[in-house]
Amino acid sequence: MNEVGNVFHIQRFSIHDGPGIRTTVFLKGCPLRCFWCHNPEGRRPYQEIRYYPEKCIVCGACVEECPNHAHKITDGVHSFDREQCRVSGECVEVCYSGALELNGRLMSVREVLEEVLRDRAFYSGSGGGVTLSGGEPMLFVPFARALLEACKAEGIHTAIETCGEFSWRALEPALPLIDLVMMDLKLVSPEKHLQSTGRTNDNILANGRRLASTQTPLVFRVPVVPDVNDSNEEFIRIAVFVRSLIETRRSNGTGLNHGAPISMELLPFHKLASDKYTSLGLQYSAAHLEVPPRTKMRELADVAEGFGIHTRIR
Repeated sequence: MNEVGNVFHIQRFSIHDGPGIRTTVFLKGCPLRCFWCHNPEGRRPYQEIRYYPEKCIVCGACVEECPNHAHKITDGVHSFDREQCRVSGECVEVCYSGALELNGRLMSVREVLEEVLRDRAFYSGSGGGVTLSGGEPMLFVPFARALLEACKAEGIHTAIETCGEFSWRALEPALPLIDLVMMDLKLVSPEKHLQSTGRTNDNILANGRRLASTQTPLVFRVPVVPDVNDSNEEFIRIAVFVRSLIETRRSNGTGLNHGAPISMELLPFHKLASDKYTSLGLQYSAAHLEVPPRTKMRELADVAEGFGIHTRIR
């Protein structure tokens, strides 16, 4: 209960992060740099200040409070120097207009569990529970494992959302505490994965194979990103890989169900994160992309289902 994690958001009444009504706990820090990332506030493993210039009323309170002189007002215009910022947080406390926001909060397992338990009645009625997401939750094994243990002790269904770039030695001991793994699968090609995310996917694919050899229910979540993985050719590669894992699990399974299910979920790219990049002082490199139409999502789902993969469009 004494383990501490950097949590950038706790989303209650979530219906997109696993079965039923859930509470999703987002941990801060990710090894990938997907240029379209929908949660850029979860990239860096440390606290940050988010600045929304459109909300600033140029009152000067932050200038007076900041001990590091990161805020300035020149000719009636406020500027924020992130190089000077040490995230002390005083500026956030005095920002009356909400233009400054602390991104990331150090929370103990006990504090997070208290939030999770507030919606316990919804879990039992809907088949929901808690989901650890991020960022990448398995970068923070002591905290993640302690929180999973606490949730299981309360009889709560547990799930993790992972990018797949983790140490297997870190995840394997925690698997008995996890009822569902939802794992991103962006590309099969190592070169294109490196170009799009900053890393190759050798370890990610290896972890997918290892998970297929367990009996933990597994959902591969594919973010459909234009010009990255939305061609039939790229998607067939993804479907072939997932199908091979289904066969692996069937060969290892017992009983009529041949092991726990492996399925796929398609998530369309969107531009709702663009303001997040601005608030963090980051460049949004996906601004030129268009949201994939529903017909394209259905077409790709049909490709996957043609390989016998149960596929859901979100």
